[in-house]
Parts: sequence; structure tokens; C-alpha cells
Amino acid sequence: MIVNSPSAFLDALEQMELPVDAPVNPKAVFMIEPAGFHLSEDTAKDNLYMDLSVQVNAQKALEQHRRLAEAIERAGITVIRFTGHSNTPDGVFPNNVFASVPGRFIVGKMLSEERQKEAQRSDVRHFFTEVLGYEEMDLSQQDLICELTGPLILDRGRRIGFCGMTQRVDDAGCEAMHRAFNSRLTFQFDLKPNEYHTNVVMAVLASRACVMVPEAFADPEVPKAIAAAYPGRTLFLTNAEKEAFAGNCIALSDTDLFMSQAGSDALRDECKQRLNDWGFTLHSIGVDELEKAGGSLRCMVAEIF
Repeated sequence: MIVNSPSAFLDALEQMELPVDAPVNPKAVFMIEPAGFHLSEDTAKDNLYMDLSVQVNAQKALEQHRRLAEAIERAGITVIRFTGHSNTPDGVFPNNVFASVPGRFIVGKMLSEERQKEAQRSDVRHFFTEVLGYEEMDLSQQDLICELTGPLILDRGRRIGFCGMTQRVDDAGCEAMHRAFNSRLTFQFDLKPNEYHTNVVMAVLASRACVMVPEAFADPEVPKAIAAAYPGRTLFLTNAEKEAFAGNCIALSDTDLFMSQAGSDALRDECKQRLNDWGFTLHSIGVDELEKAGGSLRCMVAEIF
């Protein structure tokens, strides 16, 4: 079921059975290394977190990306690495293009023509379909826009989707993702016009907590309704914390939470304490060179379920 109002979402929470009966955490992740890293003028058109006037250091970006992968591996999580392509600089953010649920590989449909090239990667497709034996659900050729876990935040265990509507997803794309991810319930809502992806302003942590930036939602009742799904376990971030990408975080186990160093540095002490009280260990890794491209740590990590 897809609902598009806070009241309908609250009603669904009360009336539907939403047990944790699907895998909460990925069994591995995959990452695509930057190659000749540079900023994309195409995606900068609607990504206000980018500044095309800044200089980037391709070697530093590669080193930071590798340190991130190593940090994830030290936490006991398997990382599959793919080589990047210099003609697709945003390929370093694969979670927008590729995703999975158990037994199914999903290919999204990107808004940018440059990013649409990423969906054509035969190596990623081969890995999922031939090595893992997953069925493929290819949305990349359909008449819709759906940048997967950019606009769509998932409570994997309870199979709830939170889809923030921007130019990076349309109604048909939301419906397609609802089906592709086998969701029971999807809450569709608008973000403010200056936002491009929900995963910059919201994260669900291991199906038991939520991080949100209330001011990023067009309707102030929406974050209140979402918080009702995580009573006592919702962390509200400020705009300053959002601008440092603190909201672009990801839990890769029941306890391991990854966030960029910039995000962690901006996070208030009381926020860190609450995360600690909820049983999360915060891993902070510097990816400031890569953040110049308008995304952060979560965007670089694509989950394998």
C-alpha cells in the first residue's frame, strides 16, 4: 500500500501488521571506486550541495574511498569493489543506480543522462545475476524516474518505504520501487524544493531507530508521523548538521553506524550520546574530497541483501 498523507500513514501503522520479518542488515556491500574523479555539471543542475567552482583532487578522492572501504571491512562487513569509469564521475554513488532485496537485483532509472550510463555496467549486472544468481528487475528503460535508495529510505526489516518526492523520482517511479523492494507500506511525501535526495535528510538505522532533519520536509506533519514509527528512537538533526551530511549515514549491522567525519564533527554531543544509548557505535571516516560531488558516505555504499 502507498499512502501520501501523514494521517493515512499513522492509520496504516495502527491497522497493518508490520513485523520485522525480512533481513535488517546487508550481508555485504559493494562500492565503485572513483576514476579520474571530477564534478558533474549535469547533476549539479539540481544538487545545491555542489559548488562547481571548487577544485578536486582525484588522488585524494581515491585514497579516501579506499580508506572508507577498509574501515567497513574492519567492522566485519564484506566489501565488493568495482573499478570506476572516468566518464561517469557520479558512479562513486552506486546506491542510486543499483540495489537489491534477497534474490532480486534492481536497476534504477536516473534523471541525468550522464548517470543513466552507469546503469549499463555489465560487470555489476553480471555479479548479481551470474555470480549471486539474483533475478534482475531493470527499471532503467521504463518511462519513469527512480533513483532507488537516494529518494527512497527503507525500513528493511518491516518492509516500510519512505519516499521523498523531488525531481529525482516521480509517481511512477515510486510505485515501481514499492513493487521492486517488496514493500508492505510506502509513505510518499514532498521534500522542500532545495532538497534532491531523501537520504541526505533521513536514515533508518537497523529498523529500530530513525535520523531526520524536520526542516527538510515540505509538510511539518510528515516528520512527526514518521517519528511515530520509531517512538523514543528518533533523532532530529539541525540544518547545520544536515549541511555537514550527518543525515547521510548508514547502519551496516545492528550496532555499526557509519558517518562521514564532517558529519560526525558537526553532530551535537547529545546526539552522539543518544546514538550510543541506543547501542550504536559511530564510525567516522573522512570523505570530504568526495563530498564535493554533493553526496556523502551513505551514497557510496550499496547494500547487498
